Amino acid sequence: MHDLTDMAKAKAPDVTVLRDKTPAFPGDRAKTPQTKVKPRSQLRIFAALGLIALLAFGLYRITSVSQTPGSRHGQQTAPPPVAIATVGTGDIKVIVNALGTVTPIATVTVKTQVNGQLLTVGFNEGQTVKKGDFLAQIDPRPFEAAKAQFEGQLVHDQGLLDQARMDLARYQKLLKQDSIPRQQAEDQIYLVAQYEGSVKSDQAQIDTQKLNLIYAHIVSPVDGRIGIRIVDPGNYVQTTDPGLVVVTQMHPISVIFIVPEDEIPPIMDAIHAGKTLDVTAYDRANVSPLSTGKVAALDSQIDPTTGTVKLRANFDNLDDKLFPNQFVNARLLIKTLHGVVTVPSRAVLYGAPGAYVYILGADDTVSARAVELGPQDGSMFAVKSGLAPGDRIVVDGADRLHEGAKVSIAAAGESDGSAESRPAASPQRDKGRPKSERGSGSADKP
Repeated sequence: MHDLTDMAKAKAPDVTVLRDKTPAFPGDRAKTPQTKVKPRSQLRIFAALGLIALLAFGLYRITSVSQTPGSRHGQQTAPPPVAIATVGTGDIKVIVNALGTVTPIATVTVKTQVNGQLLTVGFNEGQTVKKGDFLAQIDPRPFEAAKAQFEGQLVHDQGLLDQARMDLARYQKLLKQDSIPRQQAEDQIYLVAQYEGSVKSDQAQIDTQKLNLIYAHIVSPVDGRIGIRIVDPGNYVQTTDPGLVVVTQMHPISVIFIVPEDEIPPIMDAIHAGKTLDVTAYDRANVSPLSTGKVAALDSQIDPTTGTVKLRANFDNLDDKLFPNQFVNARLLIKTLHGVVTVPSRAVLYGAPGAYVYILGADDTVSARAVELGPQDGSMFAVKSGLAPGDRIVVDGADRLHEGAKVSIAAAGESDGSAESRPAASPQRDKGRPKSERGSGSADKP
């Protein structure tokens, strides 16, 4: 076994494997040194190459950034496009927005006024009834029996009264002849008075039973809609019960809404001038109009906790779009300004000097101009000062502008800015706007 191994070693060539996998023959051992490269040295080489690459990329970026300003100065940038509108005149409605609740003019809980068994009901739940329509019937028999009893008592007492009056007439005749004592004749006078009192009492008892019979026949006290029935037929009802049913008047109906106390002077001026103030009720989302009515009453005092005052407006509500206790948005029209300078709300910006707009000059450059705004109607403002009809103002793209900037007019951007055109308002324009200006006027119409 050892001999075979020695023979294999003797026959195998003496080969040295270097790091680069190159075999070296015995004759080359003196020429190629058997030194091995350490792995740490190889990693240092790769790290150095990577660092050089990063430095080169950073130098490239710095050079490109440093050359950008020069290139921008060398090239002329295009002016920003803007949309333009022409200032015009129109009508602006002075509107006060308020929150309100639909409140029926009459809400009646129908209760029994006599005790007894509820025999029948003459209505269906949700039915519309008129004043005087039959609603329910209480058992009338106890009241009819009592009425008959008092009628008999009346006949009895009436007979006693007639007899006493006849005796009185006889005693007075005998007294003139001095045939009877005076005291007997005078006592007869008081006896007649007693019987007269009994007769009146009997008649009152009869009238009471007649009234009970009327109460037992229950009718609707107002025009309105029947609610859900509270008591079913067959129950014994009493005057202390919560009621039989609720009748709510629907036509007309009212809306009670509150306005800030600052709005009271113009409202009072309009009322004293004999004007009828119109109120439009909108749905909860303040999008769809429901009905139009008129102010009927103004409360007599301001709520000191909220600084508001209540108003009531009446609506015909023939289409039943207003329902009791419904939440609505009320828009009170105080007056209409005719022929005033108007400007689209999206053209108005707000800053340190207040409200301002950008005016387009003849050389297509813009300049900021402060404006004094009046009431807002939808997407249009009334302008008290600062603009004149015919001025061209920027309505879109103003956020990118500055004083003296040159602009280009976008295609189809030129439009009439009068109240008739009414461009859509941008809700972002209210940022920074005083609350007093935001509260005046109606919200944007859909």
